[in-house]
Amino acid sequence: MLDTLWRAVAIGIGATVFMDVWAIVLNRAIGQPLPKWGMVGRWVRHLPERVFHDDIGKTEPYAHETALGWAFHYLVGILYGVILVALAGAGWLAAPTFLPAFILGIVTVGAGWFLLAPGMGAGWAASKLPNPMKVRALNLMAHTVFAFGLFSTALLIR
Repeated sequence: MLDTLWRAVAIGIGATVFMDVWAIVLNRAIGQPLPKWGMVGRWVRHLPERVFHDDIGKTEPYAHETALGWAFHYLVGILYGVILVALAGAGWLAAPTFLPAFILGIVTVGAGWFLLAPGMGAGWAASKLPNPMKVRALNLMAHTVFAFGLFSTALLIR
């Protein structure tokens, strides 16, 4: 049981690292701005008061919001790793396949589109942003990379 749990945690961390490396690659290759984990941290900090904001940038800053945002980002990645192993089963750990990781990766886009984006004031699926289709495409690509990270990390530690 403990062995399965640490593997699930490692898979979530590995996949999140893949996603972060992807963001750096996009930043260097095409100038895509890096994620603003400080704003995510600010959103997390204000969750006890409210979930949905008109503009998270206009809420009261928090001294450690960047650290909180990064921690939240990795905790969510770990949670997704645990969910994948719980759903796919211990047998998947012995012989990982891409499809379960891909399905979970795509499903998790929903959390960003229907909780995080509206929570931070970007609207449902980034609908209030000037380029929602671009944001959605980038989200789908990032979560596909995350799925590849889930699968690859599982292969690496099996």
